[in-house]
Amino acid sequence: MTAPFDQQITFLYAEDPAPSWRFYEEVLGLVLAQDQGTCRIYAPAPGGRAFLGVCRARGPRVTDNPRVQGGAIVTFVVHDVEGWHARLVAAGVETATKPSFSEAYRVTSFFFRDPAGYTLEVQRFERPDWPAPARA
Repeated sequence: MTAPFDQQITFLYAEDPAPSWRFYEEVLGLVLAQDQGTCRIYAPAPGGRAFLGVCRARGPRVTDNPRVQGGAIVTFVVHDVEGWHARLVAAGVETATKPSFSEAYRVTSFFFRDPAGYTLEVQRFERPDWPAPARA
């Protein structure tokens, strides 16, 4: 049996990626790990195991519904969900929801969109069986 993967990258695509790059760098404060010209890869958490790439799209988006086949929701896991909500609202980001608890999933979270229309979520697990993040 092969070992688990060493790293993971999720790629998002935008017809005009510059506003998304500014959003991820300036509003969310993600660390730029690599600039490839038409694609920038960010490190959302310390440790160098998971990354988020934002690249120039080759065509327009087909649907804004993230819960259909081919859709995506990018979730950032953090303890201070309420603090992140306040930070984003103060930065002028329109959130779809306020932080709320989901009994079905036992998480507290809220949703918003990036400049390219991707659905993003900030979430805290409210369950002891979720693995704690490694600290750098």
